[in-house]
Amino acid sequence: MMAIDMSSQPPVQIGKELELVKRYILLGILMLILDHDIRVVGSAATKLPRVYESMLRGLQDRVMLELAALRRQFRESGIHIYEEKRGDGGITTKYICQGYHHEFSLRWTFIRAETERLLKTYMVK
Repeated sequence: MMAIDMSSQPPVQIGKELELVKRYILLGILMLILDHDIRVVGSAATKLPRVYESMLRGLQDRVMLELAALRRQFRESGIHIYEEKRGDGGITTKYICQGYHHEFSLRWTFIRAETERLLKTYMVK
């Protein structure tokens, strides 16, 4: 009977590292949404376009600060995202953590709900 070497199997990512990667992906999507909305507000016929644009840019600055902090945590934790594929169903992300390759997918419905939730938390702060 042959023994199976389980040491070559990557550990299941359910902890802190997976949450960091997931938040990073969601914040990246939120940045794209804010970029889009800034362009729309800038070209829309609103009474106070500079005020709205300034508010959106302020949110964007806070998101960028958190993304920078997450990148620092990635370096400290040995996390490296090396592929992000967007398809009809959602986003699939591949990354390395602790020397092992991991992959996970987020569906667009989840991404929409989570980016809305994130945006609300930034607006309340």
